[in-house]
Amino acid sequence: MYRTNTCGELNISHLNSTITLSGWVQKVRNKGSMIWIDIRDRYGITQLVFEEGKTDANVFETAKNLGREFVIQISGTVIERFSKNDKISTGDIEVFVTKLNVLNISETPPFTIEDESDGGDELRMKYRYLDLRRNPVKNNLLLRHKIAQEARKYLDNINFIEVETPYLIKSTPEGARDFVVPSRMHKGEFYALPQSPQTFKQLLMISGFDRYFQIVKCFRDEDLRADRQPEFTQIDCEMAFVEQKDILETFEGMAKHLFSKVLNYNLPNFLVMSYSEAMEKYGNDKPDLRFSMEITDLTSIVKGNNFVVFDSAEYIGGICVKNSSEFTRKQLDELTKFVQKPQIAAKGLVYVKYGLDGTLKSSVDKFFDEPKLNQWATKFDAKSGDLLLILAGEKEKTLHALSALRLEMAKQLNLMNKDVFVPLWVVDFPLLEWNEEANRFQAMHHPFTSPKIEDFHLLDTEPKKVRANAYDMVINGVEIGGGSIRIHDKEMQATMFKHLGFTKEEAENQFGFLMNAFKFGAPPHGGIALGFDRLTAMFAKTDSIRDVIAFPKNNAGKDVMIDSPSQIALDQLVELGLQINKKE
Repeated sequence: MYRTNTCGELNISHLNSTITLSGWVQKVRNKGSMIWIDIRDRYGITQLVFEEGKTDANVFETAKNLGREFVIQISGTVIERFSKNDKISTGDIEVFVTKLNVLNISETPPFTIEDESDGGDELRMKYRYLDLRRNPVKNNLLLRHKIAQEARKYLDNINFIEVETPYLIKSTPEGARDFVVPSRMHKGEFYALPQSPQTFKQLLMISGFDRYFQIVKCFRDEDLRADRQPEFTQIDCEMAFVEQKDILETFEGMAKHLFSKVLNYNLPNFLVMSYSEAMEKYGNDKPDLRFSMEITDLTSIVKGNNFVVFDSAEYIGGICVKNSSEFTRKQLDELTKFVQKPQIAAKGLVYVKYGLDGTLKSSVDKFFDEPKLNQWATKFDAKSGDLLLILAGEKEKTLHALSALRLEMAKQLNLMNKDVFVPLWVVDFPLLEWNEEANRFQAMHHPFTSPKIEDFHLLDTEPKKVRANAYDMVINGVEIGGGSIRIHDKEMQATMFKHLGFTKEEAENQFGFLMNAFKFGAPPHGGIALGFDRLTAMFAKTDSIRDVIAFPKNNAGKDVMIDSPSQIALDQLVELGLQINKKE
């Protein structure tokens, strides 16, 4: 056999045992008459020792010529280590080697296989199979595995069944861009890779499988960033005969289970916040509640003082930054530049310093005296030592800018503790949003989301006011997942398609199979999809989901390891009907 033990399990209880290990050479320390080698596998590191005169001469000579990442097999005796290492599990022992077999040699790796590597991101992605040998990346995949297993345990325990749905499906016009796959057998026709198993899981509810889940790969052809990949994984779930409350309870329970079993962390009860409250208080629909700094609306108390920036603005709001009145002019100028960046697009920044001596000093003293500034401070519930930061402009854009400013201040003041988790449900999203390019409303989530029944009558007259029976799971400012109660009535679904600008023919062509299924007794149902990559990244305390995916794409959507995407042969294009063979 290649090994009797792994490189991470030997300890003092194995003294004098004869063992066999296999693994990679992590490090060689050659002191002439003594050689120490660290051998590594997935489970850990064990130190090997070779001594001239005591070790077989051929074995000693072979050991002298080993290089990093050589694959070796050794046999020997476990002895107590003289200089112990409390940083590794095998640090009390070492193995005196009697046999050494080189299973494979290795070129010198392009970067060091250490926790702190000297390789840059692109280099390590090109040699991802080597990067996966490093503890931080390896441990992230082990963490991912554990989360998946615990999710399955939780869901299986409450009668969910795992069902695989197709990867080659029909392209639909809603949502992000599809990845399309040409059909060889049906030239000129295409499959699409699923952005989610949405319609299939609804069909499963109609089929009577009242609790479904799948840890499933999904695909979206969209612009990339740290928390997005063209292919990603979600924990996809659906339940029949449920209301919103049932789903929130079920998946709050799952989140608590995962945090407890994987991180040994007791997640607090979820707050429930409406979309409108989240936007008014935090400027976005996934607020980070590890710190306060709520947005305060000043519009009604600051106008009419001949300060044109405020007088001409639709909305004036700000945040109170605790214990920050000592910010320098340079720091405040940097914050002004920050909010004026194109992606934030605020016109400027007004500040008020509430000094430790109780005085109020602002960047608009010319227009507002101290009594007026005291009114502001009262509105903010500010205390001496605090800093008020205020923006003005169109309401939606200003709230967006204040949200960005709030997060920037939290970063600067180290308020985003990655060891603390504050969860909430955001509910009552708008059902529809206006698409300027298409000049029509589109579904904010997807066209199968049910409106709040009490708002349904507003669809014809005030569609912007119609709320969706939808919900997002948010933890530490990250949207971990989202879902909704679905439309299960054929007539309501037809009405929804109509308000989304579908003709009857278009709705039938795209979703006729689902509408037809509704004729045969669709139960009330709803579900949720949790971003498995995002959740794992949060557990791993990393900001990029690439760190928790075995073989991720880079920021340009390329796999630099296998050079994908790439061109394909002319013969393949011809076979798929995508190009005419000029020889014919």
